[in-house]
Amino acid sequence: MKRKAQPMLSERGQQALDQYRQVLQQFEDLSPVTIRNYLSDLRQFIAWCEDSWGSEQEERNFTPQAVSPPLLIRYREYLQTSLGLKPSTVNRTLMSLKRYFAWARKTQIIQADPVAPIKFVPKEATPPRHLSDEEEEALVAAVNAAGTLRDQTIVTLLLHTGLRAQELCTLTRQQVHLGKRKGTLRIVGKRKKVREVPLNTTARSILNQYMETFSQDCQYLFPSEKTHRALTGRALGHLITKYALQAQVIDLSPHDLRHRFGYQMAEVVPLHRLAQIMGHDSLDTTMLYVRGTKQDLQQDVEKIAWI
Repeated sequence: MKRKAQPMLSERGQQALDQYRQVLQQFEDLSPVTIRNYLSDLRQFIAWCEDSWGSEQEERNFTPQAVSPPLLIRYREYLQTSLGLKPSTVNRTLMSLKRYFAWARKTQIIQADPVAPIKFVPKEATPPRHLSDEEEEALVAAVNAAGTLRDQTIVTLLLHTGLRAQELCTLTRQQVHLGKRKGTLRIVGKRKKVREVPLNTTARSILNQYMETFSQDCQYLFPSEKTHRALTGRALGHLITKYALQAQVIDLSPHDLRHRFGYQMAEVVPLHRLAQIMGHDSLDTTMLYVRGTKQDLQQDVEKIAWI
């Protein structure tokens, strides 16, 4: 079911809408698009109220004084179940109504705010993008074919350490500790938290090659080729995008390579260890890597299909 773009309102309902329009246009520093969205959400709510009241009371004219928390809970359910709107759309509507009734309470049009106790709809946590084996192979092949040793090292480290973009960009020589059979990166992450990130054979091998060509004068391990200062997150994004286009991998970011590391590690190590390596404060964040994607779930249910 779809909502009407401009549902008809009673005279009193239209007056309430027009009064609020004047307030938004004259006294609020809002863009025309924002004002239009607020008014559209309010119009839809007024129309729904008048339709609901039409069968319950003689006067179906909208008044903010007649709105109660139970009515708003019914409206939230209507948006979710009858219209099937996404949580973000439902919450945007609730925010519009919260703003309207807060203004009505402030101007003493109503004595109590009926929207204040109404909670937003929880958003479902969607798993991060899951880079496929084929996409990873294509990306690595592209950077190996056309990239410098510096670029190859960057992509390899992102895939094999799960570093955040900023952590990689600001990496210094002093943070790298390489041995014959082991190695670590000493990372200063969010909120200045320090952690040791282990380096596997692949990461150690390419780092050893890169470090042999590394200038002693450079403070950062991956300096900008233009400024010789720390590589910026934006420049790193452009670098990954360049090789992703060559590999025909659509819409790839440095953070997607961190997610690739998280997904692969979640299959072989306990979550509390993965959280330690990736610098997560909460296991809830790490849990995203064990949640199935839509493709995973489709493949799972196909396993019990009869045909």
